[in-house]
Amino acid sequence: MTKLKAPVPVPVDAEGDLATLRGDCARMAPHWHAPDRIAALPVSPSLIHGVKVPSTSARLLDAMSDYGD
Repeated sequence: MTKLKAPVPVPVDAEGDLATLRGDCARMAPHWHAPDRIAALPVSPSLIHGVKVPSTSARLLDAMSDYGD
């Protein structure tokens, strides 16, 4: 009869757990800087040129009631 070995313990996550990750993020948060939100300015339709829409997309939009009716 073959003797079975004891189960191998599952290794703990080498990178840490969720609490460690949250702590790391909390320490890094002051170093992250988000730029101020810049409002997009409207563009004159006369400046928009060279836009090409594939015919399949145009047909799809035309078939939608929100756009085609």
